[in-house]
Amino acid sequence: MPRWNILPAIPLEHKAVYEGIDSLVAQILYNRGLRQTGDVRRFLLRQWEDENPFLLQGMHDAVARIRWAIRKQELIIVYGDYDADGVTATALLVTTLQSLGAQVQPYIPSRSDEGYGLNVSSIRSLAQEGTRLIITVDCGIRSPTEVAYARQLDVDVIITDHHGIGDQLPPAKALINPKQANCRYPFKLLSGVGLAYKLSQALLRVERSISRQSSIPLIEEHLLDLVALGTVADLVPLIGENRALVSSGLEVLRKTQRPGLQALIRVAGLAAYLEPHTNITNGGKRLVSDHIAFALGPRLNASGRLEHAMTSLNLLLAQDAAQALSLATELEMLNRRRRQLTEEVVARVETQLPDQQSEFLYFAAGTDFTSGVVGLAASRLTEQYNRPSVVVEQGSDLSRGSCRSIPSFNITAALDQVADLFVKHGGHAAAAGFTIATPKIAELKDKLQAIARSQLTSLDLEPVIEIDAELPLKDLNYDLYLELEALGPFGSGNPAPRLVSRRVEVRDHRIVGNDHLKLVLSDGQIVWDGIAFRQGCRAAALTRYIDVVYRLELNTFNGHSNLQLHILDLHSCN
Repeated sequence: MPRWNILPAIPLEHKAVYEGIDSLVAQILYNRGLRQTGDVRRFLLRQWEDENPFLLQGMHDAVARIRWAIRKQELIIVYGDYDADGVTATALLVTTLQSLGAQVQPYIPSRSDEGYGLNVSSIRSLAQEGTRLIITVDCGIRSPTEVAYARQLDVDVIITDHHGIGDQLPPAKALINPKQANCRYPFKLLSGVGLAYKLSQALLRVERSISRQSSIPLIEEHLLDLVALGTVADLVPLIGENRALVSSGLEVLRKTQRPGLQALIRVAGLAAYLEPHTNITNGGKRLVSDHIAFALGPRLNASGRLEHAMTSLNLLLAQDAAQALSLATELEMLNRRRRQLTEEVVARVETQLPDQQSEFLYFAAGTDFTSGVVGLAASRLTEQYNRPSVVVEQGSDLSRGSCRSIPSFNITAALDQVADLFVKHGGHAAAAGFTIATPKIAELKDKLQAIARSQLTSLDLEPVIEIDAELPLKDLNYDLYLELEALGPFGSGNPAPRLVSRRVEVRDHRIVGNDHLKLVLSDGQIVWDGIAFRQGCRAAALTRYIDVVYRLELNTFNGHSNLQLHILDLHSCN
């Protein structure tokens, strides 16, 4: 059971910073680390200076090489990744280059056959087909060998990648990654699609400046729907420039003209959130970051996890409504299959855990684990047990693993310590992946668990729910919901506000859907519906009165909307 931690009240010396702001909103802003008047103002206004893309190291060289390729009509390959971040980045850059008259084609490797990132075989094939420039999006920073091979074939490579940098930089024509030591770009946490957007910004601005024309048929702001999708789906922190990009991107997404996104939104059951439906008659429902995180993102990810990500890319690039609907329907079916496979793999993974309960890192490998969902299984373990987790699809010769971690353990740094074991590896502090020769799996497990033990032994790893404030149910209303929603978009780095209400009465409860606990709660003055996902097992132990931690959210079902409590945890009262 997680420990509850109600965050401390605003100290008196900070009160003036939040003058004129609702006390609960002020408390949440303080909890998010916003302690200066200017920071608070920018956050509430979702402001972020439009940073000059040419501050990114490598941008000048990248733009010059791409413009040369366009003039000479060289074949350009946009080489992406198979997750939602990589697919949206690929679609965004292909769209930009097409608008500038480039001869451009997308390429996304197969997860099962090629694995993540650049590979020698695909580079060889692309070179034979006449490619002279490869631009990577969301990959490439850890591919020095592959980039060197491309140079041998007289193929230039431009890398745009937001992942952690290894010991050796690839010998690329240009390398765009704000994590480079000498990069002057102030915001370091852009997603893969965020970097593709910055490259597109640079290209479009240079082209307009040189041609002095306003007839280029693409406006950079129109790309922000793709930026919002990929940024939220990739779980990068929604702070600073990311928050500003996603805020603007959600506005574009609500009125998107892309047939593929319109179809995806409709198939996901979110048609009522599209403008012009978003008005008073539907209760002011609007697409928010949660819709990307829990509905649109998983569907875009589904094809890359189970078949080939080109299905998702073709959807994003579709110009025909009928084709878009067909592709969106295919993604819907794949996503349903993905959910089923995830549950099956999680169940099998958990059978390997009993002997590891004292370990500081959980590690599971199996020949029957589906490669496309091992990352989801690792995420589930980390969420449930608050431990770094590694789940490996074990092949006959090569195996592929996915890792998820907790804030106190940088999983990519841990992989770097045993880099000699891998064919390929890379990622973020919180998520990573690798390819390894199958005979080395046991050694990897022992070494990673030893690293975790050495770093985490002295830490309290009990799961904790950070709570913004305590509030009686009678104080909840639609006006408060709107004030809290104004603090969005929510996600990594800016979680939705978490509240606790004490000693509320359980008027009714039942199990719904896939083991979800539906509750009717009251404090004697007002009655609220609540839903606790995947907590149906707790129904038998419910008492008449409980303390409950929750998020206040708008629930829409069968065309009707009402506020409900999204219950994160509950404790029985004596």
